[in-house]
Amino acid sequence: PGRWAWSGRGSPHPPPPQSFTPLRAPWVSYADGLFVTDYFTRTPRKLSPFRSFASIELFHFHIPEDTVIAVWNLITFKEQGGTFGDQCPDRSITVYFRSGAPSVINPLHTHFPRDTAVPGSFALTLTWTLPNRTTGVFNVTSPLPGDWFLAAHLPKDEGKISVKGLYEECQYLFQPQLIVQRLVNIAVLYPGYVTEQSMAPHNRSCLYKVFVPSYTSQVLVEVLQCRAAEGCPLWLRVRAKAPPLHNSTALDCREHTPCQLVLDLPFWQHWYYVLVEKHPGVPGTISFQVIVQLTDCSRPSLARPPFLPSSASMNMPHSFGSTGGLALGDSPPSADPNGTKHPVPIHTASPASEACWPVRPTLRNELDTFSVHFYIFFGPNVSVPPDRPAVFVINLLPVLDSGGVLNLELRLNVSSLCGENVTVFGCLNHEVPLTSSDNASVTCETESMAGFLLSVNATASLSRLRIPYPQTGSWYLSLRSLCATEHGFEPCSNVTAEVYLRAYLSPCINDCGIYGQCKLLRTNNYLYAACECKAGWNGWGCTDNAEAFSYGFQLLSTLLLCLSNVMFVPPVAIAIRSHYLMEAAVYIFTMFFSTFYHACDQPGIVVFCIMDYDVLQFCDFLGSLMSVWVTVIAMARLQPVVLYLLGAMLLSMALQMDRHGLWNMLGPSLFALGIMAIAWTARTIRRRHCYPPTWKRWAFYLCPGALIAAAAVLLYAFVETEENYFYIHSIWHLLIAGSVGFLLPPRAKTSGRLGSLPRRKGCGYQLCVNEQEELGLVDPAVASINSICTS
Repeated sequence: PGRWAWSGRGSPHPPPPQSFTPLRAPWVSYADGLFVTDYFTRTPRKLSPFRSFASIELFHFHIPEDTVIAVWNLITFKEQGGTFGDQCPDRSITVYFRSGAPSVINPLHTHFPRDTAVPGSFALTLTWTLPNRTTGVFNVTSPLPGDWFLAAHLPKDEGKISVKGLYEECQYLFQPQLIVQRLVNIAVLYPGYVTEQSMAPHNRSCLYKVFVPSYTSQVLVEVLQCRAAEGCPLWLRVRAKAPPLHNSTALDCREHTPCQLVLDLPFWQHWYYVLVEKHPGVPGTISFQVIVQLTDCSRPSLARPPFLPSSASMNMPHSFGSTGGLALGDSPPSADPNGTKHPVPIHTASPASEACWPVRPTLRNELDTFSVHFYIFFGPNVSVPPDRPAVFVINLLPVLDSGGVLNLELRLNVSSLCGENVTVFGCLNHEVPLTSSDNASVTCETESMAGFLLSVNATASLSRLRIPYPQTGSWYLSLRSLCATEHGFEPCSNVTAEVYLRAYLSPCINDCGIYGQCKLLRTNNYLYAACECKAGWNGWGCTDNAEAFSYGFQLLSTLLLCLSNVMFVPPVAIAIRSHYLMEAAVYIFTMFFSTFYHACDQPGIVVFCIMDYDVLQFCDFLGSLMSVWVTVIAMARLQPVVLYLLGAMLLSMALQMDRHGLWNMLGPSLFALGIMAIAWTARTIRRRHCYPPTWKRWAFYLCPGALIAAAAVLLYAFVETEENYFYIHSIWHLLIAGSVGFLLPPRAKTSGRLGSLPRRKGCGYQLCVNEQEELGLVDPAVASINSICTS
């Protein structure tokens, strides 16, 4: 990735490569700010039709702090056979964007498992503007910093099964590029200190940021001593994690005196951005003061002191984003070039945030990838008192834990209620606990955050919650017991409820059930898990049975694929009768492993595996190709054992390289046909007569056998789909076995075994051909002999 910087008034140099959309400043302009632009790109990847989340392509980006705009340049192009795919059809490409974790997508509109929370994401569909190339742009103003994930896929196809290498497939390649523009040297506000500012006429806004540590129940931002030509023509906007937007929490200072903005329950361990913006059309210079005060809920009677000792638990990052940042334990300077700072009296906390409750940590026990159990100290039974909530924290590691499923389970001990109508509510919130003392915990939502609600009572004593691909960081669970009355829920008088709490991280929901397989996937250095469903089941956890195969259909398809191999019994009998013992052994091998391979290869629950699946598949493929090889060698009437060994070694090598490659399977077969053609041509030239010599052999055996084999190959290559696979592949078994019965020649025998024939003396040798034996119509032992002997 390239990297360069320029000021807000200049132009970039050098320009970013490829299709770069010029960066436009967001809806606010930041005066005297230095903009730095970073450019990131990812390697193009081939997109696949959507079947499940395992078939999507995932891209991981990281957006730095203080970013004011992020632009994704989405490049898509076609390829066919290593060249531009101008003749490839236009297929729409869907791209999903989400901050913090991969998107939970559902393009097929299937049902999610019960008790599953589905987080939202942005979606964008790309359409083609050129025959083989298209681009799209996705802008995000003031994006949230941290990890961003892009997921892309093609629409679901018709399910055709194509033979690899039969023709050049159209490939759709997708490459995202990210350009971010961020501000540097943003002024930092220190809690309890006044910052003086003068806004020149040509400036429209001033941007600040303040760090909010843990156990902060309230943030108060105030504009003081605003001096302008008329009133205080300023807007005060505040937003967590990123610079404010038009819909952020705002206050018009002309209509409110004093100009105070109060934020209850702020996000812990994050930067809050404060934007003071001037109303349009206001002339002259405006001077004002900005102060931020944080209320420490662990000390409800005091706000955070303006001077933090070195042992304070503020946990502020060492870098504040501006030069000369303070280290922990240092006090802010008394004066700086932009204004003076001095402490102000400390206000008391508001009644809504009088106290905070202790947060009980959980013990993290990692069992495997995305298999983590969170144990509670002195748990798993939790006592919920009537007068205060019980708060727990679950810490998910950055990036590492976002590719699994967060599971939460509450089970109420009904015997602990003492006959009272008690309901225990649980609120799961990200990055800050919901600990208000009123009954707002029933909704788990405030103006600035939304959580997940769980409830258990004597009627429904069990509640579950699943969050696929959760955002990392701290998740807080607040448990509160309330009693139902005629006027709603009220605090209970004297009942302590007991709840069994279980929290764990798993790769997939219920391990994808019996009709799915949980797959661990990787994109570069990022791991994530997803379900791949079978037998017509769909959904995120393979629980949607709208298109599922019934048990009868699964049994019928298994029997068709397995019992159709019985068609190899006639070729085995013919081979044994004609003394082709090697060929008969190969046909038996093929019949056996094809039967048990298809019994093990079924997508449903009618499955029977006698050995490892990979071994069965290899033996099935090897037996099928060896059947063709030995049949063609027998038709050539070549008996050297070296040819059989050569075929076995070549086919084993080809299958080990690629079992599904067209030429790896077709090459040895064509080689065998070439040997047969050479042998037949040599006999034709030597005899001066077409070989095989009789028209009946051609009319009743060779031509029908070749037509049957050709029909089988055409069905296999061009007709098979996922829907008709059970029928078409069973017909393939029948046709291939039937063609072998027609093409296998009769045993070549010399007339000496049938009786002594006169032999002319002289040089050379005799070649005796029995017409009846060549046709394979009657038993040569009882037929009349009509031999043609030539020297």
